Amino acid sequence: MGGAEVLRPIIEAAEPEHPSLLDATHQMDALFGVTNIPQVIWIDEAGMIVRPAERGSPAPQPTEDPFANFVFELMSRGTTHPEWYGDRIRDWAAKGAASEWVLTPDAVIAASHPRTRDVSEAAAHFALAQHFWNTDGFSTEVLHHFERAHTLQPENITYKRQAYSAWSFAKTPDDAARFAQSPSAGEEDQWPFVSEFFADAKEYLGLDLSAG
Repeated sequence: MGGAEVLRPIIEAAEPEHPSLLDATHQMDALFGVTNIPQVIWIDEAGMIVRPAERGSPAPQPTEDPFANFVFELMSRGTTHPEWYGDRIRDWAAKGAASEWVLTPDAVIAASHPRTRDVSEAAAHFALAQHFWNTDGFSTEVLHHFERAHTLQPENITYKRQAYSAWSFAKTPDDAARFAQSPSAGEEDQWPFVSEFFADAKEYLGLDLSAG
């Protein structure tokens, strides 16, 4: 929601060898059902979805960045084989449609979820929150629309994490605040949302971060 200029320093620091696309209006959610990151969609050479949006990440790689180490370790919790998702991708690349991980069209449809009225209303409230945040800054009206989006579609972690970031940055406008996803110690009573990152991870991702 902050726009390209907010992300540019992070992207440039990563020195990617591919284009970085910014989904400011959450079209990946509207079109493909992406409700958190990282999630992965498999699309074959013919443009067919062969696996809908699902959790997926590479195996942990040693790095000097402690935050990157934490993220890799986080995404590997609950798995006994760190290369589990990479192995699936490699199997698909080698075998194509014959890969055991490729779903039939019927299975893809069965695993996808059409938008209910609540989900559609949640998207509308999130769009309104974004509009007012961009025009007026973080306000009680923005918070109201975030709250409605979170209540109507609680499993959409992307909606929640964007709100956490926007509120934290409005409270403490520095780059570190953009990554704040939970209340700071002693500030729990000021947290205005129905949930926070660690509770979301436990409930919707099955990750207990209480010891992390």
